[in-house]
Amino acid sequence: MGLVSDGRKAIALVRKAVRNRSAVRDVRRRLAHAPQHPPFHYRVAVYFADGAVNMYQMRQWYKPLAGLAKIWPVVVLSRAATGAQALVADGALPVAFVPTVRDLERFISTQDIRVVLYVNQNTRNFQMFRYGRRWHVFINHGESDKMYMTTNQYKAYDYAMIAGDAARERLSRVLWDYDLDHRTIAIGRPQADHYSGELPYTPDDRTVVLYAPTWEGDRPSAHYGSIVTHGEALVRALLSTGRHRVIYRPHPRSGVVDAEYGAANKRIVAALASANAADPTAQHVFDDKPDLGWQLAAADVAVVDISAMVYDRLAADRPLLITRPVDPAAAIDTHGYLSACEWLTAADAADIVAQTERVLADPDAVARLEQWVARYFGDTTPGAATARFHAAVQRLMDDWDAWYARSADGSDEEPEDEAELDDDG
Repeated sequence: MGLVSDGRKAIALVRKAVRNRSAVRDVRRRLAHAPQHPPFHYRVAVYFADGAVNMYQMRQWYKPLAGLAKIWPVVVLSRAATGAQALVADGALPVAFVPTVRDLERFISTQDIRVVLYVNQNTRNFQMFRYGRRWHVFINHGESDKMYMTTNQYKAYDYAMIAGDAARERLSRVLWDYDLDHRTIAIGRPQADHYSGELPYTPDDRTVVLYAPTWEGDRPSAHYGSIVTHGEALVRALLSTGRHRVIYRPHPRSGVVDAEYGAANKRIVAALASANAADPTAQHVFDDKPDLGWQLAAADVAVVDISAMVYDRLAADRPLLITRPVDPAAAIDTHGYLSACEWLTAADAADIVAQTERVLADPDAVARLEQWVARYFGDTTPGAATARFHAAVQRLMDDWDAWYARSADGSDEEPEDEAELDDDG
């Protein structure tokens, strides 16, 4: 068995290497025919060291960053070949493919980057931290009460842009000797200003249920995924009524750790296709597209796992149910919204129709949601979060000017280092 396992791992490594080399060639070919980066043009950079599998972390920031770029030119510094390939194909923002440290140094030496934004906690972020005379800012890829949101890694950044009071309170409980007032900037959820998009179905009198589970997690404390424990049962029940429309949006990493989780995901997709074939008017949706917005606004009820999707839906101020993890080791922060949310247990998953009707009929639901929305996101008036995002970047730019003016000579010499090729490059 050991030899078989080793053989499979070797084959997987070879396949990954082939994919990466192919991605490198494709990226370089595309960029060779793309407009060249003007020298000393960009003021803001988004550092992304991940491959294509984590592109959801970047894609949710496309529209807010595109708006910011109208004020401060923005470029994505992409370190991994498959991630760069996806970024270039999307064409949402200018991309600099910088797989080695030397590539990175060469590019930033030709630009005037003053603010670097980070959407995740990739360990290769530290290769960018080494460059001073610019602000390093964690903007994250979602708001939630997961343990990821209170990591001590926040201290590695000059600043963190957070959603609101709930995030500040969460961090204050966990981080020691961290100046929250100075190093965190509340901006709300700028993505919520772009909750739009064309519906892939014709609206009718069906109750629309969004089921958006997260992936299975890579350790017991993060076992939040519900596809196996809740998903098949609740989708089966909804498909059987003829009165519901399901929008199924699984996490793109579903099944990367647990093969059974991936298999259950495929069975749900197949069930939706079968239901549509039997009744074309049903128009159930398997949603694997990068854009997120219309799903949150259109669904009458959302069923989500403990993930950023809870808070994306919360920002839409619409009813939702949260699947309660079966694994007792799964960490649940009950200080925030999860202390007062509507849970859906695995035992109640097959009774999803009654559960959704109960939530929709709750007369106090709107008032409760508005209270939690204000705590997590502050003012959610359309455009308010975008204005705070822009103001936060403006503040950093002003601070940069002040620090630069006080510096002795304004020089920006960077430390030398040997070029290093990243795993995916």
